[in-house]
Amino acid sequence: MLNERCVKLGKVRSVIRELFEYGNARKAQIGEDKVFDFSLGNPSVPPPAQFDEVLSDLIKNSDPVSLHGYTSAPGAPDVRAAVANYINNTFGDHVELCDIYMTCGAAAAITITLCALCNPGDEVLTFVPYFPEYEVFAGQAGAKLVPVKTEEGTFDIDIGAFRRALSPATKAVIINSPNNPSGVVYSKESIRQLCAALEEHSRALGSPVYLISDEPYRELVYGGEEVPYVMDYYKNSVVCYSFSKSLSVPGERIGYIAVNKEAEEREDVFAAVCGAGRSLGYVCAPSLLQRVCARLLGKTSDISVYERNRDRLCAALEEYGYKVVRPQGAFYLFVQSLERDAEAFSQRAKLFELLLVPGDGFGCEGYVRISYCVSPDMIERSLPAFRALAESYGIIK
Repeated sequence: MLNERCVKLGKVRSVIRELFEYGNARKAQIGEDKVFDFSLGNPSVPPPAQFDEVLSDLIKNSDPVSLHGYTSAPGAPDVRAAVANYINNTFGDHVELCDIYMTCGAAAAITITLCALCNPGDEVLTFVPYFPEYEVFAGQAGAKLVPVKTEEGTFDIDIGAFRRALSPATKAVIINSPNNPSGVVYSKESIRQLCAALEEHSRALGSPVYLISDEPYRELVYGGEEVPYVMDYYKNSVVCYSFSKSLSVPGERIGYIAVNKEAEEREDVFAAVCGAGRSLGYVCAPSLLQRVCARLLGKTSDISVYERNRDRLCAALEEYGYKVVRPQGAFYLFVQSLERDAEAFSQRAKLFELLLVPGDGFGCEGYVRISYCVSPDMIERSLPAFRALAESYGIIK
């Protein structure tokens, strides 16, 4: 007998990946320039110039045996030290080398962290809308993902709904800010209220509830928006970071876990992270990429392209009658579908060669996600299709 959960996961791709594969097939049929693929959060701008420079320097001037050899299971000590120093210099004195675990991107970081913290039957809370794979990651840990509603129209944290969702089974909370799929950045006050509720609930339980911050989009913010750093507000916190979006290297799969050095039973928490990484086979993240990213901490690709895409697309869609939740960060628009059934709306959009992800998989009915990390040219070419789609519903004539 095979593992039925894994068989099911292997046979049914996520709705995002299904739409992406449909787009690839459609491009082969009618031409890439005729398909407006907004399905995948795949950065369209190149990595910063320093990326290739650092990569070239490492290859030319390093001992190839050590450069491409195994590092320690949690990562190369010098890389972990560089990450810890960057965090402390940027956000405050929160971590040491011994609190950093290098990973194959944020997905591995979150999966490892949940497996480290959770036991079968535990609950993990997250806010709607949320990245659909959280449910898969929590399931791997034997935990149950519990979606919590947010403020209508803004998707900011609804602290009342959060307090009602807390239970004796709550072990952890995942936040993702800037958020995928809404682009919303949670305010300092929202984070303060969230952490106060967690402190209160942890005292009542007599054991900590952990706050996990999923941060692949931390640097992708616009208009001077500030993303609160959770370790400033809550000691039992873990940051799961990825360089995929900030450096435009999603295929390289590199990131890290940072455990707050003020966490209760800090050493055991990190030991559990190491043990989870070992049991999942997530040890020794790619050696070359560890060293590249250690020299590019705080660098980003040209995110001004995304900001211009956001502004152009928001203005056009609002002109055509769409209701848009204007994002403060990331590179996604969460737009109300023009009928109650977002899946039906997404299917109709295909008639105009628009690939829009229905929001049901993000725990939010009646919305679609538009990934605007595409070329500005594609944004312009897609606008007549968005207008025609609205016309098909009689929104504009």
